[in-house]
Amino acid sequence: MSSAAEQQAVPEHAPGRAAPPVWPGTPTPLGARCRVGPDGTRGTNFALWAGGAEAVELCLFAPDGTETRLPLTELTHEIWHGFVPGIAPGQRYGFRVHGRWDPWTGARWNPAKLLLDPYARAVDGEFALPPEVYGHVRDWPQQHVADTVRDERDSAPHVPKGVVVRDDDDWSDDRRPKTPWQDSVIYELHVKGFTARHPGVPEHLRGTYAGLAHPAAVDHLVRLGVTAVELLPVHQFAHEDHLLRRGLTNYWGYNSIGYFAPHAGYSSSGTTGQQVGEFKRMVRALHAAGIEVILDVVYNHTAEAGELGPTLSLKGIDNRGYYRLQSDARRYADYTGCGNTLHVVQPQVLRLITDSLRYWVTEMGVDGFRFDLAAALARSMHDVDMLSPFLAVIAQDPVLRRVKLIAEPWDVGNGGYQVGAFPPLWTEWNDRYRDAVRDFWRGALPDVRDLGYRLSGSSDLYAWGGRRPYASVNFVTAHDGFTLRDLVTYERKHNEANGEGNRDGTHDNRSWNCGTEGETDDPETGALRLRQLRNLLTTLLLSTGVPMLVAGDEMGRTQGGNNNAYCQDNETSWLDWSLPEDPGRAQLLALTRRLLALRHRHPVLRRRAFFSGRPQGADGLRDLAWFGPDGTEMTERDWYAPSATLALYLSGRDIPGRDERGEQVLDDSFLAVLHAGPEPLDFRLPAAPWAQTYERVLDTALDDQSAPPGTLHPGGAVLPVGARSVVLLRVVG
Repeated sequence: MSSAAEQQAVPEHAPGRAAPPVWPGTPTPLGARCRVGPDGTRGTNFALWAGGAEAVELCLFAPDGTETRLPLTELTHEIWHGFVPGIAPGQRYGFRVHGRWDPWTGARWNPAKLLLDPYARAVDGEFALPPEVYGHVRDWPQQHVADTVRDERDSAPHVPKGVVVRDDDDWSDDRRPKTPWQDSVIYELHVKGFTARHPGVPEHLRGTYAGLAHPAAVDHLVRLGVTAVELLPVHQFAHEDHLLRRGLTNYWGYNSIGYFAPHAGYSSSGTTGQQVGEFKRMVRALHAAGIEVILDVVYNHTAEAGELGPTLSLKGIDNRGYYRLQSDARRYADYTGCGNTLHVVQPQVLRLITDSLRYWVTEMGVDGFRFDLAAALARSMHDVDMLSPFLAVIAQDPVLRRVKLIAEPWDVGNGGYQVGAFPPLWTEWNDRYRDAVRDFWRGALPDVRDLGYRLSGSSDLYAWGGRRPYASVNFVTAHDGFTLRDLVTYERKHNEANGEGNRDGTHDNRSWNCGTEGETDDPETGALRLRQLRNLLTTLLLSTGVPMLVAGDEMGRTQGGNNNAYCQDNETSWLDWSLPEDPGRAQLLALTRRLLALRHRHPVLRRRAFFSGRPQGADGLRDLAWFGPDGTEMTERDWYAPSATLALYLSGRDIPGRDERGEQVLDDSFLAVLHAGPEPLDFRLPAAPWAQTYERVLDTALDDQSAPPGTLHPGGAVLPVGARSVVLLRVVG
């Protein structure tokens, strides 16, 4: 979008002018869309689904806040609509919806509350939560019935407004990277936190979409070698009341209220529509660098919480139509732990979600989505159902079935844990991988059976229905939990700054502090922690599946032991770009780059199909083989025996599939030795036919990882393996 096209026109509606007429307009598309009406008249069509409502008013706001209410009298299939001549981009608006107030049956209409258009593509203003924005009398003396008493105070002065946005963008110059799943490396980051302290990004752009698009930010991603960024929520979100009362905010953004609007707080250029163009330019810049954009989306609940929450949008449009309610319709079914759950079985809710998804793909340019608490979306009436309407609609949608779809395959309701159960179109966050790798390197695995599955693509979870190894998104850390550095520095969470008495956040960290809780100047402990960081990163990036890194882990970022920093919009969460000034952190960054470059060069590390484990030729070699410390193949008994060592042989001559020219894919073969024991190990290298000679590619026991070791070792020889280390060897003869 050109800068001239992005400039917002001056709205026709202004104080002192007569209210504009409302022509019938059309019921589609939903939301506010600029168009040419009868006789070539320019204006905006407004359409709102409000099933069960008795009347709807469109509310237009002048720059000084003056409100003009226009009744929408046309009703088509429960959609209230009208065309208003002269309304141009930049116009701020909202809705008031009239109907019964009967919380006992789930009806919570209250025209005193200005409601955000669910289809608003830009939002202007901050979400504060004074009593006026609640549909009920929040401070009613009898709190157990407070949600049943309607509040008649006007909320309009206290809530943000939707903004009419221009529709004339052209993506013909954009080139989507379209990285195949097996070649993907995901980098999870927060739009604000990634550049808030970046010295190479101009100060006025830090923490914004434009900051992430800046060459200094993009250069780090390119040099690192990732193929996609997974952005923590960028849908317009609100802050919870309990955080605002403690002087905090929802930093992560998992509290959506506008599924079409890029969060205005990340815009450097303005909030009356400019945020839309800035987001699009960010996507273009990342695409130009070969990096895909994946959005972390929260369609399972909204910021309106439960019956005691505010009335901001859907609750006041049609509470019963949008939310799952209990048999006692005053109460909300809560499969999310956030107070409410969207009722995805309802056609209008399913339409809202799929319209939003298509909009972000077709008009905003994104390449995929990670669905927060996806099991909640897959519930039919109560139980998780892999034939649910949501999954069925996604599977047949010509736009959505072509993009990357990642499920967080659980929610907090009964039967909500669904790792490995999503259909073939989907990939999943694999927390079984996370737990096994953490447990192995802290010495807590009873044997190596589970680790073997995780390193080789988790075939026990995904080898069904045509799924591939890249169905597993492998991760050791995510935004939720310890950073990688904190994983080797703390055994207990330290969330006091969140103001919840350290009760929030999980107790199950599966971490090891290397003998001392917290940061220490002890050089021996520091060296061990750096080695453990190298071990965890190396394990992740050598595993079959799609690796996901968290921004800053490649440099040893810390949150001071806070494992739930969702409300820390400060230096606790922001990436510290001075970390590479420390030699150990610089070497960690260099190792991550080397590992990603190695993964990019070698298709044996990016397999499209699961290993068979069977002999592939007359010499008896298999595409995958497992070895114990004595250099012999592991037996069934070995898998059940206590062990801190596992070696896997990856054959580069037995890679299924062909390249783009139909040729067989051939690669080097590798042997990786993972040793989590506290003492050094003499490992006997497998001899012929596996290899005549091995070249050592990397060794995490070495502090300096800036160059490959390059030492040659004959097959059958004893290889000294350092305590708690990974050695990767390439077969050279």
